[in-house]
Amino acid sequence: MERLPSWLRQHIAAIRAIVVLTLLLGGVYPLVITGVAQAVFHAEANGSAVQKDGKDVGSALVGQLFTDKSGNPVAGYFQSRPSAAGAGYDMLSTAASNLGPEDVVDVLPVPGAKDDEGNPDTGRQSLLTQVCARSKAIGELEGVSGARPYCTADGIGAVLKVFPAVGTPTRAVSVNQACPATPFVAVYEGVKVECGKPGEDYSAGRTVPVRGGATAVVPPDAVTASGSGLDPDISVAYADLQAPRIARERHLPLGTVRTLIREHTTGRALGFMGEPAVNVLELNLALDGKRG
Repeated sequence: MERLPSWLRQHIAAIRAIVVLTLLLGGVYPLVITGVAQAVFHAEANGSAVQKDGKDVGSALVGQLFTDKSGNPVAGYFQSRPSAAGAGYDMLSTAASNLGPEDVVDVLPVPGAKDDEGNPDTGRQSLLTQVCARSKAIGELEGVSGARPYCTADGIGAVLKVFPAVGTPTRAVSVNQACPATPFVAVYEGVKVECGKPGEDYSAGRTVPVRGGATAVVPPDAVTASGSGLDPDISVAYADLQAPRIARERHLPLGTVRTLIREHTTGRALGFMGEPAVNVLELNLALDGKRG
């Protein structure tokens, strides 16, 4: 019997390898792994789903927003930390803002200007201003001071651009406060501070964040997003800050609310990593089970 040409034998061997590997790695292996996962880690394999009345309402591993249709916090629920994943906790857009501590200067919107798509120019808030605005909003929601270092009273980054960049100042601009706003500080080193003019280039100036004398009451995790944008937990400090509002809205004793917080607080991973945390979804579901 005449042997097949070598090129044909090589192609047949390659096809056999593809068929065998497809069956093993594309069929048998996934089925075995899925079966083991369902048998040993059933809840985790199904997304760590959290149920209420027999229906999935979320995941213990993925946060969610507790806001109304207008995006305002629902007063009777604990609020999650901010999220930079899409419109908030979007698992298809999981990401951080990629803004660092040196991002302190806003891009002021130019009145009447439009972007490339014809939409009104909205400018860009720096990370500092985002933190300041969140802290101010949370302070108003919780009835506490939302002030914090390097923030103005109106929830904007307290940053000056000083000219010249080196030497004795001859000009100072509160770059994050658009005219005709009154600058958060009137004078800097003997120079009157100006408000920021949208569209003007201040890049040549020296950036001077002004700390001020405020002491932050609002915890850091309440004003900063997690690296994934999906963090389901908040700190015990942030939960405690919200407790009086929850008790008032739910007509529950404050002690009852604080007890629920402790019951839904997990310790440090492996006993020493990270900080204790509170799962917001599970805590809110526990609240729904209480009558006020």
